[in-house]
Amino acid sequence: MTAGPIRNVTIVGGGTAGWMSAALLARALGPSATITLVESEEIGTVGVGEASIPQLRFFNAFIGLDEDAFLRATQGTIKLGIEFVDWLRPGHRYMHAFGSVGRSLGTTPFHHWWLDARRRGTAGEDFWAWSANALAARAGRFGRVAPEGGEPLSWAFHFDAVLYARHLRGHAEAQGVQRVEGRVVAVDQDPDSGFVRAVTLKDGRRVEGELFVDCSGFRGLLIEEALKTGYEDWSRWLPMDSAWAVPSRDAAPPVPYTRAWARDAGWQWRIPLQHRTGNGHVFSGAWTDKETARQVLMDNLEGEPLADPRLLTFVTGRRKAFWNRNVVALGLASGFMEPLESTSIHLVQSGLARLLALFPDQGFDPALTAEFNRQTGDEYARIRDFLVLHYKATERDDTPFWASRKAMEIPESLAARLSLFTGPGRVFSHEDDLFKETSWVQVLLGQGLTPAAAHPMTAAVADARVDDWLADLAHAAARTANALPTHAAFLAGAVRAELVG
Repeated sequence: MTAGPIRNVTIVGGGTAGWMSAALLARALGPSATITLVESEEIGTVGVGEASIPQLRFFNAFIGLDEDAFLRATQGTIKLGIEFVDWLRPGHRYMHAFGSVGRSLGTTPFHHWWLDARRRGTAGEDFWAWSANALAARAGRFGRVAPEGGEPLSWAFHFDAVLYARHLRGHAEAQGVQRVEGRVVAVDQDPDSGFVRAVTLKDGRRVEGELFVDCSGFRGLLIEEALKTGYEDWSRWLPMDSAWAVPSRDAAPPVPYTRAWARDAGWQWRIPLQHRTGNGHVFSGAWTDKETARQVLMDNLEGEPLADPRLLTFVTGRRKAFWNRNVVALGLASGFMEPLESTSIHLVQSGLARLLALFPDQGFDPALTAEFNRQTGDEYARIRDFLVLHYKATERDDTPFWASRKAMEIPESLAARLSLFTGPGRVFSHEDDLFKETSWVQVLLGQGLTPAAAHPMTAAVADARVDDWLADLAHAAARTANALPTHAAFLAGAVRAELVG
């Protein structure tokens, strides 16, 4: 007999993860299911994840959020990429830009043509001269529409995560999501199957569900405290376990990119918003103490601090299962990847997309659970490898922390990627990889790894033709960047749109 459809979904926890889940499930399931979100005002949210990657644009569009309204509601700005400062060595910087860098010629990726031309002395050292995103970021420019003959940009956002959750809440509640205020004090499980049947609140109310989505943060109230799922610790590769976060007054107009500075025992972020700048220092307690780390952050603020620094602690890694019985964990409840490449919100988004693709009925076919866990585990591992690359591929050994990262053993999967690139210069990605070949190439080159040789196919095209083609591509990228309005002018237009409307 076929099991009946799920009619009652309960989300435990609010914040960005909870309200993203509520908004998307309401949009996807419509009136066929009752969606309830339980959250407590007694429990704070982490609320410092203020940078995203371009996939968030598609999430917002799917649930029906207008982009200008989103920017206004969240005090948002544009993000064209991340600038990494002092990661390869002190004084060095490079950009991991969104979008394309150049383009393939035939079936041979762009970086091979650039490598060959550089070897011949006809291409400069700046790989990002062929990235419209990188050039626009450096110039402080942005526009949604590229000029005629120019290269279109790819963009994401910086935003206030607390304001985003509030914006999503209003949208979700308008779609019929029911919010229940209260603190969960007990979890009722079926004595035979272990499935969660309900959560009990502090005031004695009981909230039932057929499918539960755990967005309760690091605590993992359902996935860990109730179901004892277990945690896979990745701190041997990514030992950062703490972060100080503090907002500061804007010292200059907001730039359209995130900045990440390498520090003696970690790194520091700077994220510009319309109303303030978000700052944080991610560090390893094994290599520095928290008060020293706090002082490093405060000494390197551009503007006046607007609050006292707040300390967060974590263990980089993932749950041993993301879907256990009738509980799916999302956000910090599912694991934590440090914010170096702004992946936390994306992992919520991809987890939701995967949940919809594998959405169960009341029978909860274990094949669906197994496939969800396999796909999610693979995604976490590939993101882990991309993050580890930033630490492993460095010339730095000037502090004990950086010497340890340079010397560390790395996952076999990353070692294979490095071998494939540093020898023949090849980079491949899986269809569902978050970071595609262009991202890997930028970070590999930015962190000082250069292939021993370009692709042999570069010999099949005359050098003069390649040089003319490269010049045309660089001109198109520069034309785009130079023709765009300033980032500040774009933001002013987005804000004015509300007044005009």
